[in-house]
Amino acid sequence: MTFTAQFEEALTFATRLHATQTRKGSDIPYIAHLLGVASIALDHGANEEEAIAALLHDAVEDQGGEKTLNRIRRRFGSTVADIVWGCSDTDKVPKPPWRKRKEAYIAHVACASPSIQLVSASDKLHNARAILSDYRCVGDKLWVRFTGGKEGTLWYYRALVEAFQRSGMNRQLVADLDLTVADIERLASKHAGRFPFRMIYVFAAGLIVGELIERLYRRAR
Repeated sequence: MTFTAQFEEALTFATRLHATQTRKGSDIPYIAHLLGVASIALDHGANEEEAIAALLHDAVEDQGGEKTLNRIRRRFGSTVADIVWGCSDTDKVPKPPWRKRKEAYIAHVACASPSIQLVSASDKLHNARAILSDYRCVGDKLWVRFTGGKEGTLWYYRALVEAFQRSGMNRQLVADLDLTVADIERLASKHAGRFPFRMIYVFAAGLIVGELIERLYRRAR
């Protein structure tokens, strides 16, 4: 596939639109995420309009709401704008409650157009890979970055996998997302398993110290 000048324009537009943004908990320029999502989408058969939408998928949600959507529609056409809007869980500021937004988004993507599903799943896969990588580095400190916390974020990504699976969309892309989310879940389970053993150790140590103090007290009497 050969790109037209519109793809270059979209790349410039996205770079300027997100110029001051960085990835959660890092100094990584946000454009890295947008390029990653476009790359995944292209690896799974995206056409130029879908690739442009991948570059712009967070523009409405993060950079201007409906006004930005209208700019995208004028510059890149209705097909691109519709995909971008379909990948946005809100255009309101402040954003509605997190859980309700995510539940609505999950229900939406399960029956959305193939183009919206492709860009959305590419976005979630890139995010899930970043979560897995950062989790390995910083452990449970990672979850303070997310509004849903640990439990909410794990629920959200597993629910997305199930929604995409029900839709019958691109099997390889969904399989890649499923495997990445499963790796996150396994890592979370290991971290959860460490806490009780640590508490048992502390409790046992406390009993031993307490017994020693009691013996010393009896001798002193």
